[in-house]
Amino acid sequence: MKQLVFVVLAGVALASCSTVTRGTTNKIQVVSTPSEAHVQTSIGNSCTTPCTFEVSRKSEFVSTISKDGYQPMDVPVKTRVAGAGAAGFAGNLLLGGVVGMGVDAASGATLEQYPNPITVTLQPVATVKAPASSRPKRQKRVAGANDAFDRRSGPTS
Repeated sequence: MKQLVFVVLAGVALASCSTVTRGTTNKIQVVSTPSEAHVQTSIGNSCTTPCTFEVSRKSEFVSTISKDGYQPMDVPVKTRVAGAGAAGFAGNLLLGGVVGMGVDAASGATLEQYPNPITVTLQPVATVKAPASSRPKRQKRVAGANDAFDRRSGPTS
């Protein structure tokens, strides 16, 4: 009887291979040029580059990287099935069965985020300059009281 209980407990403990081997969180690294840019995610994480933060493997989000004098960049971070996650998920066929597959799928242990690392090059904000004129503007001459005026040809000086 003790052996049966041990086998059942071992099966339940190993029921979610990916959850056990990979965990349910992932570290996301952010690198920017120039460095010391502010990172803010749509799920509430923030840091200053270069930096790393931890998220649930199921999380998809947008990272906004910004720095004064540079145009901010939005980087969408998506999820996909990882090679190691798929192997652990398949391992459930041998040990964990449907329960293990369910746990791995629900916990997101089979997933990974991409891109990871997030690498961006921020572009400087363009400054608007007034166009330089190659020649000065001509001013119109208006006939004054001391100018002689010929009705046929206009003002004379």
